[in-house]
Amino acid sequence: MTVLWRAVLRGICLLVWTATVASGSTINGGPGLHYVNSAWTLNQGNLTLKAQSRFFGKVSPNSAVTIWDVQGASSFNYGITDHLEIQFTPIIYQDSHKGKSGKGYNLIDDLFLSLKLGSYRLKTNHLVYGLSLLSRIPAAKDHNVVFEPYSADTFSWGFKALGTYSRDPLYPEDNLNVHINLGYYNHNDVGHKLSEHPDIDTVKVKKMSQEMFYGIGVSYSNAEFDFSLELHGNYFIQKPPRETAYSLENYVYITPGVSYRVTRWMTFNFGADIRISPDKDESLYHFNREVKGMSNYPTWRINLGVKMQILPTDVFRLTEKDILIRKAESRRKLFEQIIREQHETESAEEELERIKNERLKAERELERLRRILEGDIPPDEIEQQDETEPESEPTE
Repeated sequence: MTVLWRAVLRGICLLVWTATVASGSTINGGPGLHYVNSAWTLNQGNLTLKAQSRFFGKVSPNSAVTIWDVQGASSFNYGITDHLEIQFTPIIYQDSHKGKSGKGYNLIDDLFLSLKLGSYRLKTNHLVYGLSLLSRIPAAKDHNVVFEPYSADTFSWGFKALGTYSRDPLYPEDNLNVHINLGYYNHNDVGHKLSEHPDIDTVKVKKMSQEMFYGIGVSYSNAEFDFSLELHGNYFIQKPPRETAYSLENYVYITPGVSYRVTRWMTFNFGADIRISPDKDESLYHFNREVKGMSNYPTWRINLGVKMQILPTDVFRLTEKDILIRKAESRRKLFEQIIREQHETESAEEELERIKNERLKAERELERLRRILEGDIPPDEIEQQDETEPESEPTE
């Protein structure tokens, strides 16, 4: 068996494992980092699949039991056009620690659907911007899960502004990149009950739960590895009720990560979430004794994943020479744009210089006219200046 096929087999095994055992909130399967999105979009016709595992565990302060939070998710990203990308992310497995499902986990959990407009350049060519429209479709049996971001059994929506700085705008994936995200999310949960506990089943959400979220990430790439560092968090504009909601605090995480390119179409990802926000619990609701006294957000979390390119299929057959030729072809439009903008800049500078000269000439004429009207210039000197000045060219 060749090395390539062994790598494929290992990738498929890991893919199956992450799709059935994995942990966390929605993942980023498109361009960008673990959580912070890039303003770049996939090229038209490209389809990628990312499967990710994320997990956290801690011994309960009330017993010798270790409480685990595990989630498995997959993300499908498709480039509809060179500026439009769609992402579908099903959460396949999620520990819920609740009994409504009868097993303490969701299989399947909620579904995420997003649409990204991006790859729009500013005139510097180093800066790219975009916008993502976000939605969460309820499909799980249990919601409002401890150790996970807040969720209700409702359709929720949001949007996110994206910005990316690339030190090398021609080949951004081979150099330093900085990504910035800022977004808003509406949980659409007014009138909804978050708990079916018999003592508090009358408590409903009275005000719409809303939050802002943000992220900044830096990545650097070489021939085989991508290194990244992210800072990401949220801020509740309106918190859900303390009587029934988990995860109503604001959080901040840093996530160092590294990716290894096994082949040109397969990458392994690793990241570690480290919470730097205060360890506090504002919730008044504890459905069992085991989680009481524990923070609603994990202090740490491990991310493992694999990302594969599925379309176009000829990516599996391309040689390094073909890759370089395709890169050059994909940059042709950018080269043309840079040259065009350079010519426009030069023309604008020439026009500006001409306007400056015309303005100076007009100012001199006005000053001469003022002096004539005030009698500062004798009549014989006026006639002498008129004879020495060249005739102006007739204008069309």
